[in-house]
Amino acid sequence: MSPDSEFVFELGVCGWAERNWPPDGELDPDTVAIVARQLGTKHRRWDTVIIEADRDALARRAHFGTRALDSDLLRVVRNAPESWTWYRDALPEPDFPWRYVREAIHRAAGRGIIETRRQNNRIELRRKWAYPNWVERIVAIENKPDLDASAARALAGQIERDVALALCDEVWVATASTEHSIEPVLLEDFPVEAGVLVVDTDDEDTTSVAWHPRSLAAGEAGTRITDRASGDESAATVEFADSDWKAEKRLAIAERAYERGWRSYADTMRPDCRHFELRESGRTALPWCAAKGKHQSAAECAGSCPKFEPEPPTWRSRGWPIEGGPGKAIRRLLDDRRERQRLRSKMN
Repeated sequence: MSPDSEFVFELGVCGWAERNWPPDGELDPDTVAIVARQLGTKHRRWDTVIIEADRDALARRAHFGTRALDSDLLRVVRNAPESWTWYRDALPEPDFPWRYVREAIHRAAGRGIIETRRQNNRIELRRKWAYPNWVERIVAIENKPDLDASAARALAGQIERDVALALCDEVWVATASTEHSIEPVLLEDFPVEAGVLVVDTDDEDTTSVAWHPRSLAAGEAGTRITDRASGDESAATVEFADSDWKAEKRLAIAERAYERGWRSYADTMRPDCRHFELRESGRTALPWCAAKGKHQSAAECAGSCPKFEPEPPTWRSRGWPIEGGPGKAIRRLLDDRRERQRLRSKMN
């Protein structure tokens, strides 16, 4: 795993977390960890997100399919009654027009996660399954392999905002190990509530904890820092974030993590390029560009890349084991590993 590429470092941390979370000790046998990447809110996106979920409740969540439920669908499935009820009596009063609620009801019915019918020219609904309370904790990790002074200053402000809002239960910073007797990251001015992971880029499974995090008050109201006065660390413009808003955002993040996992990076890259490969680095399969001879980033692996060459049509006409071409085979492999991880979470 190269410490020079933040993208590759991020994938390595995700692979480590999938195999080794939590870094000290073990999860409760009734708890399972789901690892995803590049998730958050409109105002903040984390590199690595770990959802600690109740195993039995997660199995019940599977009734609703592998696709994420957005906030509108969650409103419907969480409030759908056991018996047929007019939708306006069943669902909470929205702060937007009811027609958008009806659209969500039709989408939910189309996905087969609720039942609907028309009775006296009214739309009635009832649930097929009770939506479970499957999310126990959410952990965010910010990955910075090369934490120089300028990167540390920028990151410290982000971590301070994470701690104040407390949307996650824990916040960590992961950085590459150095040969220093004291890791430089420990000398930076980060909030003491944030944990620090030191990653050995030659073997990420030897990742160690340099500083343990404090649990944040994720179930209580938080403070969103919207602006910090220049030169005055004590002065800031803030907004209030109530506990209901936080609970809604946490569940939406968990739903997206459940769908995407961390191997979804192929969705924004070009595995259909003849130079795109997967190579094992330690125990993690990472993208590799044969034309450039390196692990490429997600930003540079695009159709605009000067080295991009579509797979020859003859590659896509071959049969097993690369039916449809190597690019489709890579997507299938990553999808299979993601699904295998879901099944392992339910069965172990």
